[in-house]
Amino acid sequence: MSRNVHEHKINISELRVIMNYIGIDLGTSAVKLLLMEGSGKILKIVSREYPICFPKPGWSEQNPYDWFTQSMDGLKELLDGTDRSLVAGISFGGQMHGLVALDDKDEVIRPAILWNDGRTTKECDYLNQVIGKERLSAYTANISFTGFTAPKVLWMKNNEPENFAKINKIMLPKDYLAYVLSGVHCTDYSDASGMLLLDVEHKCWSKEMLEICNVKEEQLPTLYESYEVVGNVKPEIAEELGIPTSVKVIAGAGDNAAAAVGTGTVGEGRCNISLGTSGTIFISSKKFGVDEHNALHSFDHADGYYHLMGCMLSAASCNKWWMDEILKTKEYAKEQEQICKLGENKVFYLPYLMGERSPHNDPKARATFIGMTMDTTREDMTQAVLEGVAFGLRDSLEVARSLGIQIERTKICGGGAKSPLWKKIVANVMNLKVDVIESEEGPGYGGAILAAVGCKEFASVEEATEKLVKIVDTVEPDAELVAKYEERYQKFRQIYPTLKGLFQELN
Repeated sequence: MSRNVHEHKINISELRVIMNYIGIDLGTSAVKLLLMEGSGKILKIVSREYPICFPKPGWSEQNPYDWFTQSMDGLKELLDGTDRSLVAGISFGGQMHGLVALDDKDEVIRPAILWNDGRTTKECDYLNQVIGKERLSAYTANISFTGFTAPKVLWMKNNEPENFAKINKIMLPKDYLAYVLSGVHCTDYSDASGMLLLDVEHKCWSKEMLEICNVKEEQLPTLYESYEVVGNVKPEIAEELGIPTSVKVIAGAGDNAAAAVGTGTVGEGRCNISLGTSGTIFISSKKFGVDEHNALHSFDHADGYYHLMGCMLSAASCNKWWMDEILKTKEYAKEQEQICKLGENKVFYLPYLMGERSPHNDPKARATFIGMTMDTTREDMTQAVLEGVAFGLRDSLEVARSLGIQIERTKICGGGAKSPLWKKIVANVMNLKVDVIESEEGPGYGGAILAAVGCKEFASVEEATEKLVKIVDTVEPDAELVAKYEERYQKFRQIYPTLKGLFQELN
C-alpha cells in the first residue's frame, strides 16, 4: 500500500504544464501562423494573404501595415478554441532583405521595398564596382545583390531624398512585426546578414558600410540572437488577443535560417537541400567561412553560429517547365517510371532558365540541352533535367567543401523531394545520405521552435531540433552509381564556362 502511494507522489511531481508557442512566417504573398505545443506537436495552422504592388516594371512593394493587420486577424483565428493562457512565446521567420523605413513617430514613411525588387541595379554596380567586391566581402562577408537592403537604402537616398531625410529607423519585414507586437526595435543576426550592413563574422554593424550608405548606427535596430527574448507583448496586444501580458516576443530569423531550424539543419556540417521552385543548399557550420569568389552567401545562423547558402534560380521549376510547357503533361511520376540507366545519360541539361545566382552570379546564363544524338529518347531528356538540377546544386556544395566543411548527409524538402527518383539522383550526385523528415512546415515551424528555446523549453536550438525533428526515411548513395555520376559531373561543370561568353552575346 505504502509503495503505491509513493509511486503516485512521484507521478504527480513529474506533471508539468505543456506550454504553447506561436511561429509567424511572414511570406511575400501571405502570412502563415502556426501553433505548436512544447512537445513539438503542431496544433493548428492558419494563413492570411495580403496584396503585393508592382508600381513600375521590376519594382515590388508592400504596405507593412497589411502585415500587421493580417497577422492579428490570423492570430485570433489561430487561438480560437484553444487555452490562450498556455501561450508562452511568439517568434518569426520572415522574407529577408526588404526595406521598411520608419520616421521619428515610428510611422512607415513609404511602402516596403521587397527582396524581389530589381530597381537597385545602379546602386549594386556602385557597391560592387566602385566600392569593390573585395572591400564589401571584408566588411560584410558578402557582395551586393539587387535584393539586399543596403542598395535599397542608397536608392532611397538617390531618388527620394526627402523620404531618406525622415528615416529614424531602418527595419526588416519580420522585425517591423516584432516591433508592433513588443514596442522594441530589434533584429536578429541571420536576417541582418542579408542587409549588407552587418559584419557577419564579428556580429556587429559594419561601421564602413554605415558610412558608405550614410546611415547612423542609432537608425538601426538592436541586434539579438534568433532565440533571444526582445521583450513581452504590449498590454494592448495581449488584451486584443486574449493572451497573458507575460507572453515573450523572441527575435526570430530570416526565412531560410528559420526553415533550416525547422528541418534540424543546425550545428556543425549539417545540410538541407530544397527542391522548390528555386533550389537552395543550406549548410550550417560552427566556424565562420567565406569563399574567395563570394559564390555562396555567408550569413549568421539562427542557432548562434554561421551558415553558407547557395541559391539556384530554377530547380523544380525546370521540371515543371519541361513537363507542362514542352511535354504538355501533368503525369510527372509516369514520365519518370521508365528511367533506369542512372549515371549513363549522354545528354546534359544546364538548369539556367532564369539566369543563375550561386555559384555563377550570371543573370545572362541560359538553359541548354547538349549531347543529343539520333538515339536520344524522351526519358533521356527528362532524366537530364533532373540530373542538371542536382549537378547545379552540387556546384554550390563543392564551394562549401573547398572551405573544409565536412558533410556526410543532407535533409531534403520542397516539391521536388516528393520524387523518389530525384532523391536517388541527388544522393548519388552529391555522394550524401539523403534524409526525409516527418513534417515540413518551413519557417513557421522554425519560428515556433525559436520561441520555445527563448522561453527555456529547451537549452539550445540544437537540443530542440534533436528532440523535435524526426527522420522518417533515408536514401543511401550507391558506390558504383556515385563513381558514374562523378564522371558525369566533371563533364557537366565544363559546359557553363565554355558557353559563358556566348550567353553574354545571345542576350
